[in-house]
Amino acid sequence: MFLRTVSVLALAAALVSPALAEEIDDIALDADPTIVVTGQRSEYGAPETCTATKTCTDVKDVPQSVSIVSESQIEDQAMRSIADLLMYVPGATPGTGEGNRDQITLRGNNTTADFFVNGVRDDVQYFRDLYNAERIEVLRGPNAMIFGRGGGGGVVNRVIKRSSFKPYRELALQGDSEGGFRLTGDLDQPLGDSIGLRLNGIYENGESFRRGVELERYGVNPVVGASFGDTRIDLSYEYFHDRRTADRGVPAAAGRPLRGADRIFFGDPDLSFAEVDGHVASLALEHVFSDALTLRSRVSYGDFDKFYQNIFPSALNVTTGMVTLQAYNDSLDRQNLFNQTDLVWKGDLAGLSHTLLFGFEIGRQETLSRRRNGFFQPSDAATLAVPVGAPTIAANVIFRPTNTNAQRTPAAFNEGEASILAVYAQEQLLITEQVELVAGLRFDRFELDILNRNNGQTFSRTDNLLSPRLGLVVKPVPKLSLYASYSRSYLPSGGDQFTSLDVTSEALKPERFDNYEIGLKWEPIEGLLATAALYQLDRTNTRANEPGTNRVVLTGAQRSRGLEIGLERNVTDRWQISAGYALQEAEVTRATAACPSGRCKVPLVPRHQFSMWNRYNVSGALGFGLGVIAASKSYASIGNAVTLPGYARVDAAVFYEFAEGVEAQVNVENLLGANYFPTAHNDSNIAPGAPTTARATLRFRF
Repeated sequence: MFLRTVSVLALAAALVSPALAEEIDDIALDADPTIVVTGQRSEYGAPETCTATKTCTDVKDVPQSVSIVSESQIEDQAMRSIADLLMYVPGATPGTGEGNRDQITLRGNNTTADFFVNGVRDDVQYFRDLYNAERIEVLRGPNAMIFGRGGGGGVVNRVIKRSSFKPYRELALQGDSEGGFRLTGDLDQPLGDSIGLRLNGIYENGESFRRGVELERYGVNPVVGASFGDTRIDLSYEYFHDRRTADRGVPAAAGRPLRGADRIFFGDPDLSFAEVDGHVASLALEHVFSDALTLRSRVSYGDFDKFYQNIFPSALNVTTGMVTLQAYNDSLDRQNLFNQTDLVWKGDLAGLSHTLLFGFEIGRQETLSRRRNGFFQPSDAATLAVPVGAPTIAANVIFRPTNTNAQRTPAAFNEGEASILAVYAQEQLLITEQVELVAGLRFDRFELDILNRNNGQTFSRTDNLLSPRLGLVVKPVPKLSLYASYSRSYLPSGGDQFTSLDVTSEALKPERFDNYEIGLKWEPIEGLLATAALYQLDRTNTRANEPGTNRVVLTGAQRSRGLEIGLERNVTDRWQISAGYALQEAEVTRATAACPSGRCKVPLVPRHQFSMWNRYNVSGALGFGLGVIAASKSYASIGNAVTLPGYARVDAAVFYEFAEGVEAQVNVENLLGANYFPTAHNDSNIAPGAPTTARATLRFRF
């Protein structure tokens, strides 16, 4: 409560400060590659990215599929979460994450950990907010050369706002038809000619169309920036708190999501909740030695405390009309410490222009995780059957650090240490004005040590990983880029969260991801970017049970193939657009432990996905927005027993500026009231889509 009060008061005091200055300028660019918004609307997308190559590169020259969602688009669509945003990214599907975290599927590969902030790993399992984001970058395909382990299907990177050294203030109040309230503030305050403060804050208290589901979150993120000639320093700290009802959704019946139960909570909402407190401090340094040589270094320390508890549906018996409930909780404490240092040299090599990147990364992650399973009283049973017509209960549950089997062996209680050391090099060689080569290689040494606190056993594994990247960009005309690329990534046997290791997984090599891609990026008119990518992504070294012995071997394989098409930025001065289509297929090609038959479709991968959002300004004061999201059927789990039906959803918005700096907007999600199920965690935890929901926002800029 104290930290929340301090956060809100600090933000309010800053916003009502009497210091107002000159007229707000256009978007400002400075020595740091980050684009800084200083008050006027930016276009959708972005012309360049410094994440995909760790150098400032035009998006057209990146041999990879990239989607960039700008702050303007986030505001126009009233997006509040990573899941909201990914609904409008081709080839991406958000998951439910058991109601306690962001979880996504990119190109058929599911992850809870491939999230980054300013290029630095942000892999703790929680729900991220967009209140302090300047833009979100979704890079698809293996990205280990830039980001390290994981990232097999792609990564999501948040670029955080920082000082522009120009005055700007924004306060936004939002309410919705479910009774929710949200307050955000953005202060950009110069403290001198070359020093400034950027302060962003959030408070939200909301409910859901799902009965008993509630949310409260708040955070504050001050960033102090200072520029001394050729050197810039940014010091950032963020405190973020999120507590919400852990909603696992509805079960399936006869191979489809249970109909008519969209608003009903299965389990006990009062005992089902997820809570996280995060503290992240970072220091970014950039020094420009000359026009040809730049040094960048970033240190980040994060301390996260998370607790998650749920009583949830595990199965529905259609014959008896009874739903089986289970319960457990998890606690996790994690400390992350990372340093990334890059040296970028632009010059000539044998008469050819080039950009050479040398860099290293060191990191250490310490994790303490503990699980307790629930036993329903008075029977002390690990399950409880309730009628499907009355599945919301007040449960009497005891949580114990034991498994639910007859022997009641200890449940997981592990302490882990992961150490990362990486060096990498990348060359962007301009062979001619029309041909550019991008080649890079990264070496990672990843060490994982696990202590089982229940029995004192220790397990460890060290992997030495080489991750190459090769791309060729051909520009037959200035506005058109054609590319072909290959990239590789690895996922160590500790998995996404490396919270466990045992005698079996200790001996297993990392999973491997190989991506082959061709594509184009074209500006048919000034300010509009059209993209297309055709890819094949092979995932190998996945676990399988050897026939006869049932021994775990690395013979499983998965293949994803697809076409991704995108359109973003400005059609005209009045018309902004963000659109995408994905044609994709992801399937198991050799038997895995999860798919012994070897003939399974990967879950949460619809054959067809389409999204389109438009904003059109009728005049300087009035604008309208219209969006469509559509997807064909997909499967809820790797077993392919439950199908999520295809759906289409229509969103709309209206924008009006009452006076200079005073704007209002109303967003309506699911305008036509579609009944749909966009995602799932498994066959018994399926998320219903929200019915028609209105959000009204009043925004002050001064």
